[in-house]
Amino acid sequence: MTTTSSSLLRQPIASCFTRLLGALALAGALAGCASSPTGKTAVRLDDTPRIAVISAFAPELTVLLPQVQQPAKHSINGVEFTTGTLEGKPVVVFLSGISMTNAAMNTQLVLDRFNVSHVVFSGIAGGVNPGLHIGDVTVPAQWGQYMEWLMAREDKPGQYSAPAWMKSELTMPAFGMMHPRPVEVRTAANPQIIKKFWFEADPQMLATARSLQNVGLEHCLAATCLKQRPQLVVGGNGVSGQAFVDNKAFREYAFKTFEANVLDMETAATAMVAHSNGVPYIAFRSLSDLAGGGDGENEMGTFMGLAAANSAKVLRAFLAAWKG
Repeated sequence: MTTTSSSLLRQPIASCFTRLLGALALAGALAGCASSPTGKTAVRLDDTPRIAVISAFAPELTVLLPQVQQPAKHSINGVEFTTGTLEGKPVVVFLSGISMTNAAMNTQLVLDRFNVSHVVFSGIAGGVNPGLHIGDVTVPAQWGQYMEWLMAREDKPGQYSAPAWMKSELTMPAFGMMHPRPVEVRTAANPQIIKKFWFEADPQMLATARSLQNVGLEHCLAATCLKQRPQLVVGGNGVSGQAFVDNKAFREYAFKTFEANVLDMETAATAMVAHSNGVPYIAFRSLSDLAGGGDGENEMGTFMGLAAANSAKVLRAFLAAWKG
């Protein structure tokens, strides 16, 4: 009697266990099916070694795309990539989208889906160095993320303090409660996390940029002409962050603290991704405005087209001269 009852009890348990195993197996199979398309999306669309040419928004790219020879379009996650040649160099040209997250996300996307040998950014920026003027084209030697910062505790009105464990990394002057900090980064060659503020442009690419002469930068847009002829400035620093800056006090702080020539909303993010992937990069940025340092209203709406054209001119001259 006891044996029969025990046997009867085990049967439902065994049946339930069998059904559970079946359900787990089905779930695993479904998971496998679901993972297959994800794996396939990582396949490269093109094996030709190419220079990735990036701009942040349409007016910057408009002056470049018509110059691409044998263009072919590819769409990934809504981003349109155009492959072809520019100044005889194989390229993949696309818009990163405005701001740091878009720049980082889509720089990684192009590196994953194309055979990218170098990264080049072309676009406009706000001028920080008072020695530079609208229309000038800058090619900074390094870029940093100025908005990776601590919002410090206010102990007394106008007096701020940082956590003791963070003080060692706060090596730059603060802007009120805002203290710049380095970012954490790692690479395949150095998988251990390190903290880094500046991301250096490729020395060979910088050398080629320094060799450029007589690019012929525009100084008039329709009937509006600049007071100074634009110049090409290679070297110095650039900084990037998630804000459109139109503030004289912050402009002065950025120049004093970072010795920056320009600030924008994308380049340092792209520089960090390039660094993490071991891909050389350089960026060309032309001044469309003075980030709050000009007289009257912000000048970007007036000179955006001129600045974008000048940046594109220098980029094309760079590609024509590039032997890498």
